[in-house]
This record gives sequence, structure tokens and C-alpha cells, in this order.
Amino acid sequence: MEYLLLIYGDEGAAEEYAKNATPEEQEAGMQDWWKYGAWLDEKGIRRAGEALHDTTQATTVRVRDGETVTTDGPFAETKEQLGGFYLIDVANLDEAIEAAAKCPGAFMGSIEVRPIEKFEEPQ
Repeated sequence: MEYLLLIYGDEGAAEEYAKNATPEEQEAGMQDWWKYGAWLDEKGIRRAGEALHDTTQATTVRVRDGETVTTDGPFAETKEQLGGFYLIDVANLDEAIEAAAKCPGAFMGSIEVRPIEKFEEPQ
């Protein structure tokens, strides 16, 4: 079954860390992400995964009364912002939770685990 692991964190804290961390500290932090990706690949469960630019680069789109309306940034103010995702294919929720718990983002923010719903297309 496929699950989406949605990685949430505090963009402000990440920006502050990036501003104050040495290049060596930043590289060490990235190593955790590379190791996690390698673990997902070794288990054969990663289908996709990407980091997202921060919310200052986001555009929200709505259609109201046939008119497209765009707004800079995300829809709602939150303490944690969506920063990336992994799409995994595992046997059950327990395995998805195991994968989420190993994600480096879980140690700084949170990981939302969402099952993918499949729809049958009409023939």
C-alpha cells in the first residue's frame, strides 16, 4: 500500500540554523537525510521524495465563480510548514510509521502519514 510521508517543520528555525551553522554542521545534517534515503532504497520502499522551497515561494490558487484567484504563500498561518515528502510503498500502516519515525524530519518537526487512495478510472 502506498503512503505519503509529509514532512513538517518550522521554516524560521531552519532558516536561523542555516544562518548560524558552519558548513561542516550543515553537511553533517544533510548526511542524516542521505542516509535515510539510502535506507528507504535498501528496503525497496521509496517511490518518490522531494524537498520543497519554503512558503515564500508558494502560490495558492482558488477558482471562485469561474475566476482564478492567486495568493502569494500558503493558505493558513501555522507553526510548522510542509517542507517535503516521501512516497513509499509498504505492506501496512505499521511499516509506514516505522519509516516515518526514522525520517530526520521527525526529530525536528513532524511527519504526517497519509495513505494514498486509488480510484478506478472509468473505461
